[in-house]
This record gives sequence, structure tokens and C-alpha cells, in this order.
Amino acid sequence: MDENELYPRISVIIPARNEAQNLPFVLPYIPPIVSEVILVDGHSTDNTIAVAQQLLPTIRVIQQSGRGKGDALRTGVAASTGKIIVTLDADGSAKPDEIPRFVEALIEGYDFAKGSRFLPGGGSDDITWLRQLGNYWLCKLVNTLFGTRFTDLCYGYNAFWKYCFEQVYIECDGFEVETLINLRMHKYEMSIAEVPSFEYRRRYGQSNLRTFRDGWRVLRTIMQERGTPAVRLLQSRHTTPLFRITKQATAPLKKVTL
Repeated sequence: MDENELYPRISVIIPARNEAQNLPFVLPYIPPIVSEVILVDGHSTDNTIAVAQQLLPTIRVIQQSGRGKGDALRTGVAASTGKIIVTLDADGSAKPDEIPRFVEALIEGYDFAKGSRFLPGGGSDDITWLRQLGNYWLCKLVNTLFGTRFTDLCYGYNAFWKYCFEQVYIECDGFEVETLINLRMHKYEMSIAEVPSFEYRRRYGQSNLRTFRDGWRVLRTIMQERGTPAVRLLQSRHTTPLFRITKQATAPLKKVTL
């Protein structure tokens, strides 16, 4: 039996804009448990699409009609056919070989598995001291206001059952999208686990993230979400594993919802 037959169908969504040089450090390392890879191209002016198709002939390429990471994620999820969605950056900072770790958390019964660079087994070669300080205090603020126990708020390596996105609408377009996803998942009473993850340095090019501009957008998102009521789901979700596998998680998970 093929390994991916032991898992539900898994879709990996990769937003990309001018990442041709970095894709060779990402696409060849997608694990065999993944059923489809969708690259959402954000108006690249280099040969991102050609490189992606050369490296992974089965990849699905979708041209983004809007702009921003949030819009790219919505576009990719809408086009996906998997039951499980994994979001992965195209710059080589996140290793695809961690995907099974996230998937196993979902199979254990969680709705949402969010990566954390600040759990034992995680880490970062890329985050600056200023961004780390901002992430720390923004996490403190969120945990105080929302009663969560997040250790990382602004990291884009996540996995979730597709029904989560079908019930939790994410309308923002910028880099604050990760924060909004975390908050909405909590407010919609999704069960959340943090998964240790290591962030590597971007291989080529410069990030589109801007510390002060995007930090302000994250703070604004937090305060806006604080002012909206929590949502109680009427539809029940699974609370026990739907699939059984023999692999064990390579690092301990942390439950962050009560």
C-alpha cells in the first residue's frame, strides 16, 4: 500500500511571488503523503511558474487575481481537493519534511495544528531580535485578552482540516493573516495544537514583510477581534482520530485551547 493511502487526501498550498531561486529548496522535498501541491502565483515577474513546473510536473499553478498572502491562501484553499490543508512558504524557510508532524496532530483529533518556533524542538535562524520581541509581546497580549496559551503568533507553517476554512472566514490580505487565522480558530472553538517547527533563513531575495508596518497591522487585527463576539458552532466536529497510522510525532505537541 502506498504511504499516502494511509492518510486522508492532503493539499499543500504555497503562495509565491518571485521565488524561482528558492523553489528548488522546497518542491523536491515534499513528502509522498501529500496528494496535491498548489502554487498560488502572486504576479511573479521572474520564472517562478516555469521552475515550479520543471521541479514538480504534477504541481497545480493558480494565478492570483488579488494581492497579498491572505488572498493567496483563500485562493489556494478554494481550489484544493484535500481534506487536510497545509500552508507552506516558498522561500525555503520551512522544511517540507515537517509536514507529517502537522498531519499527525490533526489525525490525533485536533482541528488546527499551528507551527511554533518557540516550543522545545522548534527554533529560528531567520527571526530578528526586534521581530522576536514583537512576537513575544503580541503573544502576551493575545493570551491575556483571549485566554489562549499561544507561544507563536506570526508563523505561517500551519495545517488544518478543510472544514475549518469553510466555517472560519478569513478576509484580510496581508501578513496579519496568520494572526487572524489563529484568533478565528480559537473564537470558533476549534481544538488547536502547537507543533514545534524550525525556521531557516530565506535562501535568496528579500522578504516582503515589513516589521513596523506589519506589526501594526497585527496589533490592529488583535484589537478588532477583541471587539467582536465569540462564535459558538452548532455543527459538531470529530474528537477522535479518523485515520490510524504507525508513525509517531517526532516532537511533543502543546495543546493551546481549553
